[in-house]
Amino acid sequence: MAKSYNICLDVGGTKVLGAIFDEKEKIIYRLKKKSKEGGDSSQNVEDVIISVVDELITAAKIKKKDINAIAAGIPGVVDSDSGIVLFTPNLPWENYDMKTPMEKKFGVPFYVGNDVNLGVLGEFKYGVAKGYKNVVGFFPGTGMGGGLILDGKLFTGNQFKAAEYGHMILDPEGPLCNCGQRGCLEAFSSKTGMSGYIRQQIKRGRQTAMKDDVANGVFKSKALKKALEADDPVATEAVDRACHYLAVATGNMINTISPDIVVYGGGIIEAIGDIFLQKVLSEVDRYCMPSIRKTVEIKNATLGDDSNIYGALAMIPQDK
Repeated sequence: MAKSYNICLDVGGTKVLGAIFDEKEKIIYRLKKKSKEGGDSSQNVEDVIISVVDELITAAKIKKKDINAIAAGIPGVVDSDSGIVLFTPNLPWENYDMKTPMEKKFGVPFYVGNDVNLGVLGEFKYGVAKGYKNVVGFFPGTGMGGGLILDGKLFTGNQFKAAEYGHMILDPEGPLCNCGQRGCLEAFSSKTGMSGYIRQQIKRGRQTAMKDDVANGVFKSKALKKALEADDPVATEAVDRACHYLAVATGNMINTISPDIVVYGGGIIEAIGDIFLQKVLSEVDRYCMPSIRKTVEIKNATLGDDSNIYGALAMIPQDK
């Protein structure tokens, strides 16, 4: 008899989201835990991940022998073949073997990939991009993640570094990006980019309801949504600017790839996705060839926070 359950994880800089899928690919139990509660060392983060899996198994009242596989999405550059996290900006891992300790602990196959790649893969296999062969995904959040499906397969490029469209340079004299370059899409259209613009306007003496929300870093998506609902002019300008550059980047990708569909996902899209989508759609036609644009759909992701864990599920071979 086939094993019944797969455990999938979305590992972030501040939290680990875990879910158990049954044999019908339905979530039967989920759990979220802070990823830094045990400290910032590699071992402590690994311990939190293991504890999430242990707690999922206990809480769902399933047996370890009935687990088929475990899979995870990680922010950063991940060698999915070897299970080694080559680099991640928000976790204390570099050339870190995640596969070996997980397989040793739980005795089942373990799969790992870049979180946004898996978010796009999740939408391709189970969400809004199901049934398409060529998919471009933009996932604006604290940064700007990207994912690419070509001819029905996840494309990760040389050394698993492909689809970093967040660092597509749109204005060489634009704002400084965290990557060290200027004018990247991420510097305009991520929460980091928008927060920087809002702080800049505050320094110029302008009033905004988001002053406290950006004082010590990046705003929360719900704060931006609240400000937009109140017609806050600075917040509205930040979003207009973000959507303008996202439209330019989308046009570039449409011209380059000629995808079937472009998908927007991530925390901002989940919070205010319709606003982003409408603003991008109002501009994107200016930045791509009409003959290519007319064969491309542009839509918001539909799996929300679960896109990454569904993508992790999609990594697990069907015959395992």
